[in-house]
Amino acid sequence: MNNRQIFATAFVLGSAIACNAFGFSPKSTPLSSRNSTTESNILQTASLIDSLQQLNEVIIAENRLQIPFNKQNRNIQIIDRKLIESLPAKSLNELLTYIPGVDLRQRGPFGSQADISMDGGTFEQTLILINGVKINDIQSGHNTMNLPIPTEAIERIEILHGPAARIYGINSISGAINIVTIKPTKNTLHANVYGGSSFKKSETNDKFYLGKGAQIGGSYAKNLHNHLLYGGYESGNGYRYNTDFENYRLFYQGALKTSESDRFELMAGIARNAFGANGFYAAPGDKEAYEIASNNLLSAVYHVHVNDRLYIAPRLSMRNGKDDYRYIRQDLSKFRNQHTTQVFNAEINSTYRLDAGSIGFGLEGRNEIIESNNLGDHTRENYGIYGEFSTDQIERLSLNVGAYVNYNSKFGWQVFPGLDVGYDLSSDWKVFINSGTGQRIPSFTDLYYNTPGNIGNANLEAETAWYAEGGVKYNRNHLSLQTSYFHRQTDNFTDWIKAVNTDPWQIGNFSQSNINGINVSGDYRTNLGVGQSLLLGLGYTYLSASFKQNFAEGFISKYAIENLKHQAVAKANYTYKSLGLTLATRFCERVNQKNYVLADVRASYKVGLCNIYADFQNIFDVTYIEAAAVPMPGNWVSLGCKFSMDMGK
Repeated sequence: MNNRQIFATAFVLGSAIACNAFGFSPKSTPLSSRNSTTESNILQTASLIDSLQQLNEVIIAENRLQIPFNKQNRNIQIIDRKLIESLPAKSLNELLTYIPGVDLRQRGPFGSQADISMDGGTFEQTLILINGVKINDIQSGHNTMNLPIPTEAIERIEILHGPAARIYGINSISGAINIVTIKPTKNTLHANVYGGSSFKKSETNDKFYLGKGAQIGGSYAKNLHNHLLYGGYESGNGYRYNTDFENYRLFYQGALKTSESDRFELMAGIARNAFGANGFYAAPGDKEAYEIASNNLLSAVYHVHVNDRLYIAPRLSMRNGKDDYRYIRQDLSKFRNQHTTQVFNAEINSTYRLDAGSIGFGLEGRNEIIESNNLGDHTRENYGIYGEFSTDQIERLSLNVGAYVNYNSKFGWQVFPGLDVGYDLSSDWKVFINSGTGQRIPSFTDLYYNTPGNIGNANLEAETAWYAEGGVKYNRNHLSLQTSYFHRQTDNFTDWIKAVNTDPWQIGNFSQSNINGINVSGDYRTNLGVGQSLLLGLGYTYLSASFKQNFAEGFISKYAIENLKHQAVAKANYTYKSLGLTLATRFCERVNQKNYVLADVRASYKVGLCNIYADFQNIFDVTYIEAAAVPMPGNWVSLGCKFSMDMGK
């Protein structure tokens, strides 16, 4: 680590510690002497302090069992709305880079393309959901994060570490990330407009690299129905040759109460992303590549409380994806790949409350279809049955046990059990252990992709994983801490290998993967005085990976050497009346790659209904790579303004 990287890390941590060390204490001020601005600041500060308590009471959206965050016996992290608003990020991809244990490998900034993994897994082993609806890309996994949700529409993000088959089904070997959108309670109007530059010039036309964007939307709420509508648009000429981009997102969510306790919910989204893909997948030959990816989402669910004990929620959902990859954007006759995917999902989730605990039960049917000029036309079906039991009736002990039984038309029957146990040492301290299993079904690209540079394998077997974790949690007043140790073994590990660089990549079940890891995270929120607040976040992940390979030594592996070894994240947000300052830094060291430290800053000032902010990303202009051979941007400066109006009910 060089001197400026050390300084970046020390600057963030030192600033946060210094703010707390000064020992600001609240001063009693007569209510009559406070102006409206001071009262507003007090309310904002109180809201920040209360947010940690509210976080503890959040019900984790597991579709069946309803368990608060502070009662969970798993390693779960939450990015709540307060943290989303404070971070120097304008896209979902950027938000997730600040979470320890989450590895976001971007091939381009501004939400262009990113692969996401957790705790040393591959990008296809993490399940992504929106309000409990699975939205993973079945074609290749590379377009999973092309989502229709602007950040302004997100209420919180739930990150569940470890295999989650018992909770969410297949394709959750290393964990699951559930994006929960805002549930409107009043009429609001929001807008976020921003623009930025690296102040570096293009090699081809001597123009500065620039980017701009806007997110506009709001909510409408009445007693019997509510609606949320948001749109987003971003465009720019990139940050190096052939990295220009243009994307838009549109998201709608509505709810209709049919009785005092029952409601119907509808969710729909459209995302289109077009970008220059210089070096994204086949460097250096794909210098002129271009990609257009679109995803459409539709979901309908009916929440029915049959009586005081029985809850049922049938849901239908659909995901449509299109991917147009152009190896040479100026010549569409050469190596153009066009894919269309359709996923139809029908499920019923239910909960029955007993005196001794709660039973969760669910059924799922899933149909996956692809039509492709390269992969061919294929269809497969998946059927699953969930069964769970949860109880906290034993003094100080909480227990969750269950299993997911799965049938896939290509890979047959599998059973995936899971167990979580927690014991309260006191009102503040808890120890927990959990063990679970999971499965990852190969993508259609894994099975059928055949080009001069890649050879698929139609005889692949599904990956299966076993996981065990133990840890300690502390939760009191303003402070939340969590540390855990885990082991995950993945059999039939899928990897792309080749003997020499000139050979094509070939995929197979070549290895057994064993990951041992330590996760540590903490969240501290406090009031430093009238109109003053402090939010601190720290996290560290250590991973040790080994592979039992069944191919000859000397072969080159694509995925077995990509995982992180060390990752540390630090965040500090200080607010004084209308002023806000956020410092965020992260240290990453990958296996067989050099380490790097990135530091980002956001400064903001609130004037009336507007919050004016400036983001300084990668302030020390560090050169780094997250995926493949794609260099990420150096420093980037953005200016923006958020407008927010509360129009009541």
